[in-house]
Formats: sequence, structure tokens, C-alpha cells
Amino acid sequence: MRGFAAWTLVALAAACVCGATEEASSNVVTLTKENYSQFVVEEPLSLVEFYAPWCGHCQALAPQYEEAATELLKSDIKLAKVDCTQEEGLCNDNDVTGFPTLKVFRHGQSTPYSGPRKADGIVSYMSKQKLPAVSPVSSENLEEFKKKDKFVLVGFCDELDETSIKELKAFAEANRDSLVVGLSHSDALAAENGVRLPGVVAFRSFDEPQVKLQLAGSLSQTELQKFYELESLPLLDEVSAENFMKYAMSGLPLAYYFVDPQSPTRQAEIEKLTEVAKAFRGKLNMVSIDAVKFGSHAKALNLPGDAWPAFAVQSMDTGAKYPLTDLGKDLASSVHAFLTKFVGGELQPSLKSGAVPEQTSPVITVVTDEFDKWVFDDAKDVLLELYAPWCGHCKRLAPTYEKLAELYSTDADAAKLVTIAKMDGTENDIPPHADITLTGFPTILLKPAGASVREFVKYEGDRTIESLIDFIATKGTHKASVTVPEAEEATTSSTVASTASATPSADATEHDEL
Repeated sequence: MRGFAAWTLVALAAACVCGATEEASSNVVTLTKENYSQFVVEEPLSLVEFYAPWCGHCQALAPQYEEAATELLKSDIKLAKVDCTQEEGLCNDNDVTGFPTLKVFRHGQSTPYSGPRKADGIVSYMSKQKLPAVSPVSSENLEEFKKKDKFVLVGFCDELDETSIKELKAFAEANRDSLVVGLSHSDALAAENGVRLPGVVAFRSFDEPQVKLQLAGSLSQTELQKFYELESLPLLDEVSAENFMKYAMSGLPLAYYFVDPQSPTRQAEIEKLTEVAKAFRGKLNMVSIDAVKFGSHAKALNLPGDAWPAFAVQSMDTGAKYPLTDLGKDLASSVHAFLTKFVGGELQPSLKSGAVPEQTSPVITVVTDEFDKWVFDDAKDVLLELYAPWCGHCKRLAPTYEKLAELYSTDADAAKLVTIAKMDGTENDIPPHADITLTGFPTILLKPAGASVREFVKYEGDRTIESLIDFIATKGTHKASVTVPEAEEATTSSTVASTASATPSADATEHDEL
């Protein structure tokens, strides 16, 4: 997802971190080195959380995890937890590198848990794990099968139609973590539900309760995937950490309706906008969002961030932002006209830029309005750091990065060949033509010199002067290098040691952004 800041999704998930106390009576099994092996091997299906008591995300998950554990006992699915501050060996054996880490176990074999972290989402995810990829459906069990999730898909295929059955099973396997799929061979049952063999019916607990896919020939995994991605999302739902990734991964632009949850007109406006969403189904997705809680995300979309309601569209592929600056008196009419222009390609993206600065430091400060001037300077290899003022890692990198720039700027030859630059990623939009994927802060990129070079090389090494110099010399067009004085080598080594020993909560800053 080009230009999409994945770090913001993590921030949304952490927006409300509450303390949690362990109940005296818990349905979550506590695992230690004494009972761990027996538990994970004997259980046909279980979910294990590897956590640390000091972890805010773990504390927020705790009540949801407990609630899910209680509900899943009805399905004979057990939830367990391992305290990594007490059971370091178990956590090392399971390659735990962050908290919480959740893994699904089947008789001792584990796979990463990739589901939601709310109770109902955990229950839904683990219930799907217990089902076969494709379940048999008949007239006797269809009604019960339809209740297994909010979105259930049933394929109707003749038992001799090997192609359709194979395609349906391949589709189900690819989506087994998120989707319940059934198969019926009954021509009569298919007809009762409005399709002929082969056909597909999706049963939903939102919008129209039943939607159909009828193909001219055999079922196709590609067509099934398109149908699922389109119809499994409500016309207009409230976006949250639990469902945001589905929108982000859909590839469709996302239209946000920012509204105060206490607004007396909220529900009426959502109903009107739902009708608007129908007109653009398949071209974009529309969501409502809590404007009070996520006002900073409105600012990130180049809206004022202090006046509600508000509306904006963001491309999930490029990150381009399209704020609607004048809602007018008729919200639905204004939004419909705006979206008509958007899908017709008549709108230009809004690019936020900081004020053009006076360059007073060896590190060039880049803003959007001067991005091409500095970053696409084809005569030089340009090292660019994308940072956030609140980012602890960025703050610790700052003196090293400044010294790096000083070394290049004071070397007469290297100064002509290399530019060391930085840009505040929270105050400046990345131009879409730069084709940069921002997944976290700091992100360090090298644009090699050359008029024909427009691709960036991402730096993923140690954040030391020596490693950064080696990166520039290796990946840059000019292969320029500078020498680090011995005194500076000692300083940077101590900086690395300090960074490595930072407390787990050093960067625990909350942000209410998507």
C-alpha cells in the first residue's frame, strides 16, 4: 500500500489502553514450563498469548481475552497465556519478539494469530479455525449454518462439477482465517435461495441479508475473491482497529465521515450517506469515524480537525488525500457530488507542506513544497530520514544523524556528492510520484544520483554512523565515503548501547490516529 502509514493503525489500536486486573477465577489457562508441553500437544485447538505484565497492549487485551475464553469453552476451545517475565525459556522457544504475541496451536503445531483483539473477534476467529475450510450444507442445517458468523458464504455446485468445487475449496482455504464457507449440491436448495448451479449466496447480518453471485460458467477463485471483498464490508460501518485492515487491504479508496458521536443528527445523516454509498459500491468504501476520539486523523487527512461533521477520501494505494472543504447545507448531496468528481478523476489530491525553512544545519530540512528540489537532486546521492517529532527512536537517532551530516558537509569532495536530509512525516505529505511506502518512524531511504533513477533504497541496518556511511558508499551512485574520527566512534558505540538498553516503555506515546 504505497504511501499508507501503517504505524497509524497500531496507534489506533493503542488509543484507549486501560489497566486490567486478573480475576481470581479465570477461564484462561496459565502455562508454565511444567504444564506447557502437555497442554499445547493434547489440545486439538487452542490460542496462547505470550505477554508481559508491564505491557499496556497486554493489559488492554486481558479483559477481552478473558471474555473470549469464557465464550469459547462452549465450543471446547481453550485460551491460555504465558508470562514471559517468568517463563523466558518458553517465550524464546516460540520466537516471541514483542508483546502480546498470540499463536494458534493444533496438537503442538503453531501458526501466528492474525485476528482481532476484541472478544467477539477472537471468538469468531477461533470458531472458524475449528471448522473445516468448506463445510457441507443441506436444507436441514442451512439456517443454523447461516448464524455461524456475520458473513457466511455458501457455494451451490453439482457434485460432478469438479472445477467449481476445486475453485471453491481453494478460495475457502485462502480465506479460512476470516470466512465461513459452505457447499451444497442441492439444485432445489439453490433455487430456494435464488441461484442456479453453480452459484454462490452470501448470508449477512448487515445491509441486505442475502447477496448472490451467478457466473456464466464454473465458479472461479478470482471471482469469488472479488465478490467476498466487495460484499463482506457494510455499505457504511464505523471504522476501528478491528476492521480497518480489511478496508486498507481492499485496494479501494476509503471515504471518511467524521462525526461527533453525541450529535443528534448523526444517525439520520448516516442513513442518508448509506444511500450515497450504494451509488459508489465497488468504486470506494465509506465509513463513519468518531471525530472526537480521532480528530488528529482528520488533520492527517488535511481537514481542519476541529469542525464536525467533516468528510475526506484517501487512496489506500497511494496515500493521496482528498478533503471536502465545503459540506454545504445538504450533507448527502454535497458528498454525492464530491464523490462523483473523485471517481471521475476530476479532483487533485491535497498535499500538506510545512513552511519552507531557512537551512541552518548540515541536515537539510525538507518540506513537501521543496521535495523534488532536494530529494530528486539528480547530481547527488540523497539520504532522507522520515521522522515524527514524538518518536523516541527518532529522538535517539538525531545526534547521530546530525553528526553524519556534519561529516559529509565538511568533507570538500563528499559535500558535492551526498546530501543528508530529513522530513517531518507528520507535517508533510509524501508526493504520490515519489512512490514511497511509509510503514513507521524513522524510515531512512537513499535516492541514488542519476536522472533516470527514481527508486529509493530502504536502509534497514544499525543506526550507527559507520553503518550509515557504509550504506551510502555501497548503495549510492557516487560510492562516496567519509572517515569517522576515533573519538566519534567511541561516542556512537555508547549511543548504540544506550538505545539497546532503553526501557520497554520508552516510546509508549499514545496517538489517536488510524
